[in-house]
Amino acid sequence: MRPIVTVTGVGLVSPVGATAAEVFTAVGEGRSGLTRPPEGHPVHGVVDVAGFSPPIDPASVLPGPESRVVDRSIVMALRAAEDALADAGVQVGRDVDPYRIAVIVSGVGGLSTLESQVLERARRGRFGVSPYMLPGTLPNMGAARIAIRFGVRGYTSSIGTACAAGAQSIGEAVRILRAGEADMVLCGCSEAPLFPTFADAFGNARALARGWSDPTAASRPFDRRRNGLVLGEGAGVLLLERAAHAAARGARRYADVLGWGATNDAHHPTTPRPDGTGAAQCMRIALRDAGLRPDDIGYVNAHGTGTRAGDAAEATALREVYGSSTPPVSSTKGVTGHLLGVSGVVEAAVCAEVLRTGLLPPTHNLDDPDPACEMDLIRKEPRAVPVRAVLSNSFGFGGHNVSLVLGHPEPLPG
Repeated sequence: MRPIVTVTGVGLVSPVGATAAEVFTAVGEGRSGLTRPPEGHPVHGVVDVAGFSPPIDPASVLPGPESRVVDRSIVMALRAAEDALADAGVQVGRDVDPYRIAVIVSGVGGLSTLESQVLERARRGRFGVSPYMLPGTLPNMGAARIAIRFGVRGYTSSIGTACAAGAQSIGEAVRILRAGEADMVLCGCSEAPLFPTFADAFGNARALARGWSDPTAASRPFDRRRNGLVLGEGAGVLLLERAAHAAARGARRYADVLGWGATNDAHHPTTPRPDGTGAAQCMRIALRDAGLRPDDIGYVNAHGTGTRAGDAAEATALREVYGSSTPPVSSTKGVTGHLLGVSGVVEAAVCAEVLRTGLLPPTHNLDDPDPACEMDLIRKEPRAVPVRAVLSNSFGFGGHNVSLVLGHPEPLPG
């Protein structure tokens, strides 16, 4: 019998809060974290609206002179990991062997650091480039810094599947724990995309929401008037643990990760397959891995970014799996914006809260549902429906699809 994998710690840094409790409250109440870029911010005048996470003093998570040059994506990753460990009551070396805990924390890397160093080289020549650029830009450095900071000496890696990376990091953590290669895994993602070059690329691709006088109205998944996503920054780290190990130390269990699936659309570098077949198959794989039927799922947290093509393709995929009667569906990106790979981690945590409370969050700004996205969409207010299991979708550039299935903590055998 394969081991049960459970969530025992949550650390979140997001535009709607810097703790799990703050995030859950904002999502449930539909309280948006989206604003105009403030004066002096690098994306002021570059984007109309964005999701800014609370500031974090780098010296609070990375003591020493390196705190002055570390990329914001690493700072947020360290804070989220610190909070996840504290939430679980875990100290590496005391509660787990350093070689029996792994780290899989993903993200695109410190691209803002890279941009600033390219500009410095253009301005000052080769000696203007800092040697700290190297550990500041590599995509594995969030995971590596966490390992260094907390003394993790087991498997350490990062996943490069764009906006599906956070969810896939959770899936890969499940694989490692089931295989008996670790007792715990810190898994998640950190993204700091709010700098001019990255934002301009999205803007020039016409992927960003625009023209909204009220910034909180700009992110509107599945709504007829949606016209693009809203970029946000943040970090999310979950501590996953073998349930037997968690029970032995008397740990609280938020939810179990019952199954997961991953596929590729094999269609286009940035556009999802319109017929939704890749995403639909991904959901079926996750359900099969969880040992569940489609009708066992009581809620779907959709990828739902607010792009015309993406939302319609996901709705098509869900109808392929469920026919005309889908479970209740919502997207929390209406309040958080799109945190890229971090979204899948925040949304998995939200799904755990749904299981605990039986309150299904609404999609903010879903005033006029698009007929192309016809589903049982949750609007306006949370819906009180006790559920057995939930499904969370994350899709990324390159055609990457990842689905996670979470359920109530299962009783241990014997």
